[in-house]
Parts: sequence; structure tokens; C-alpha cells
Amino acid sequence: MYPSATPPREVKIGDAAAFAGTTPRAIHHYHQIGLLPEPGRGGDGRRRYGYDDMIRLLWIRKMSEAGISLDDMRAAFDEARDVEDVLGRLEETLAAQEADIRRQRAAVRRLRVVGSPLGLLSPLVTDRLSHLPSGALRPSDLDALLVTERIFGPLGAAIQASVFITLATHPALRAEADRLDAADAALDDTVDPHDPQVEELAAQHFAHHKALLQTIEADGLEAAEEKLFDIHDDEASGDEEDARMSAFEAVTKMPYGFSPARTRCMELTAQLLAADASASS
Repeated sequence: MYPSATPPREVKIGDAAAFAGTTPRAIHHYHQIGLLPEPGRGGDGRRRYGYDDMIRLLWIRKMSEAGISLDDMRAAFDEARDVEDVLGRLEETLAAQEADIRRQRAAVRRLRVVGSPLGLLSPLVTDRLSHLPSGALRPSDLDALLVTERIFGPLGAAIQASVFITLATHPALRAEADRLDAADAALDDTVDPHDPQVEELAAQHFAHHKALLQTIEADGLEAAEEKLFDIHDDEASGDEEDARMSAFEAVTKMPYGFSPARTRCMELTAQLLAADASASS
């Protein structure tokens, strides 16, 4: 004789989850969002799942595998939305996912080719800097480009890249930049913002910035920047990868922890640059 098994009339949540290929936690969530009616409880106070409950769980599993959202599942069960509408929304979701995958693969390829975190920035930025030798860019340079790209987008970061190309190819300018960075770091909270060294350092920053601009122009990088606008217009799509906030709003949300002395040094440098630009125009 062959052994026979009599199926139970109802099962506990653990058995229901095991059979449907899900978890008790997921089933609890289905109850909470109204996707699966909460069944009655047995004498021990625990839920008991019958045939109809299991059928719905199995359909939920199949729809989940097809990528249908929980909200669309609920609408489909309630017959509140046409199936074609649900499938149309699903196709749109899958198309967006495919676009995301393409972007991710492109980023991985760039990262492998470049061999540094530079490959994670936009192609517009990576292409401008990928010719530089390994180690030419400092981690702080990449950090600055990352922030600029977040605030001003790939075009803004690609234009800023001219500064780092110049520093990487002109050792004297790089040495002066490193010296100024060290001097900035020394402007900690113990330094009075009105200490004469603050104004002196601002003047040195101004002179260094002027030297950078002159070298950028002499090296023809300004012409390369102008071409970036055409490249960006050709590559830009109608939908940005994420909505960017205004520059003013971004500045108020990006913490740096500068001391009052360093902040005043930056303000004085900006004033000197603005006055120079006004005099030159």
C-alpha cells in the first residue's frame, strides 16, 4: 500500500510562508496594507490560513516575480484598475530599471578603465581628467569635483577640472596650492579672524588664483571649456539623473566646519577676486 497524506484544512503562518515561498514577516506586511485579508485565529490565538489564503499568497508571489508593485497587486485583486493599465505601468518601471542598469554598467566600465574613484564621476568630468598620470589628482581634488558635480552638475565639475589639470601639470603651482592648503588648515579656532595673517593669506590666495587663471588661458584650457558646452548639450537628456537643488540651498546644506578665521580668509579672497574682475571689465 502507498502511504497517503491528508491535507490540513488550515495551516499556521510559518507553514503558509514556507509553502508560498515567502516569509511570515512579508505576510504580516500584506495584512497591514490590505493586500491579504487577515484570517481567523485558532484556539491558541494564532492565525490560520486556508485554501483561499494560500491561493492569494501564490498569486502575490507570481506577481512579485514579474515585478508588479504591491500597490498594483492590491488594485488588481480589487479589480479597481484595468489589467492593461497595471501592465503598462510595469513596462514603464522595467524600462526605467533597464536604463539604470545601463548607466550602472557604464559607470563600472569607466571605473575599471580609469582605475580610481574618478571613474565614478560623470563621463564629462572623467574624460577631461583620464589622461593625467596615476596619482596626479589628490583625494581632496576628487572630493571637490564630487561636491561641484552635486551642486552644479557635470558641466560645472568638468569646467572646474581645468584647475586640477593645471595643478597636475605645473609643479610650482601645485607646490604653492599645497602650501596654501596647509596655511588654511592652520587657521583653526584659536586664530583671531582679524589677525593680520588672515588678510595676508587672502592676498596670497588671490595671487595664486590669478596665476592659475593665466596658466589655464596660456595652456588653451579655456578653449576646451567652451567645447564642453556643446558636448554637454549633445549628451544631456530631458530628464536629469536627479533633481539638483539651487546652489544657494546646497551651500547651506554642505557642512565644512571652517573656523571663523578661515571663513574670513575666504570672504576676503572672494572680495579681492570680485574687485579685480570689476576692474578688468
